[in-house]
Amino acid sequence: MVILAILILNKAGGLIYQRDFNEGLKKLSSNDYLVLAGTFHGVHAITSRISPVQGSGGLEVLESENFRMQCFQTMTGTKFLIFAEPHQPNIDVICRRVYELYADYVMKNPFYQMEMPIRCEAFDRHLTAYIKPKQ
Repeated sequence: MVILAILILNKAGGLIYQRDFNEGLKKLSSNDYLVLAGTFHGVHAITSRISPVQGSGGLEVLESENFRMQCFQTMTGTKFLIFAEPHQPNIDVICRRVYELYADYVMKNPFYQMEMPIRCEAFDRHLTAYIKPKQ
């Protein structure tokens, strides 16, 4: 399994967490990541409205020849974006595990303020321990 990057967006589309896991990725500036988060949030909202399927949650998977992006949206509107290799299986399982780590180490942190950037060492440590052995 090769996970390239993980982004977490708050319900307003703001980038609250970003982490690259592959050294081969082209580095983007912080502004580029903010633009990416805002753009994805807008596209996700539009696709949920124009979908012919009632109750559709919007864009969930984007595949290209270079990467695959999977989106997992929680009931509160927080979005977890996982960028992986194109034919990576079980990305939905990885999304749910990242969400569990978020719930355990970010949401239960008494010093974390909702919708604000995530600065939690325990979350970083456990996320790295989960992702790195699978690389």
